[in-house]
Amino acid sequence: MKKITSTVSAKDIKQQWWLLDADNQVLGRFASQVAQILRGKHRPNYAPNLYMGDAVIIVNADKIRLTGNKADSKKYFSHSGYPGGVKFTSYKDLMKNDSDKVLLKAIKGMLPKNRLGNEILTHLRIYKDSNHGQEAQQPTEWSSI
Repeated sequence: MKKITSTVSAKDIKQQWWLLDADNQVLGRFASQVAQILRGKHRPNYAPNLYMGDAVIIVNADKIRLTGNKADSKKYFSHSGYPGGVKFTSYKDLMKNDSDKVLLKAIKGMLPKNRLGNEILTHLRIYKDSNHGQEAQQPTEWSSI
């Protein structure tokens, strides 16, 4: 008897919206969980070449935390592409000015660095407080974090 391997096509995938609360969550652990949901690794029929994941809404990004001494020593690197165009931003400054970027950079670093990763990132919404404008999508509370 022949074994048949089933494959998933894009039309068979049903996306869902998930609501995650970042209140008092550790940044790296929370970001890896969100990246797995966005990528679709929680599904039994996961395929690495397709966007199979769900859309994620993150609330309370201001209340994310780091462990140990990282809040004082963590730096974010950017480069303009020109000689001498290196910029370093501390974690505290980034949290004070633009706290959703901290979570966005952590999640983006855990996704593929190609067109699929860019597409996956469009299904992520991050809000600084508990108010979000995605009620029409009827998000479900994610409970396994």
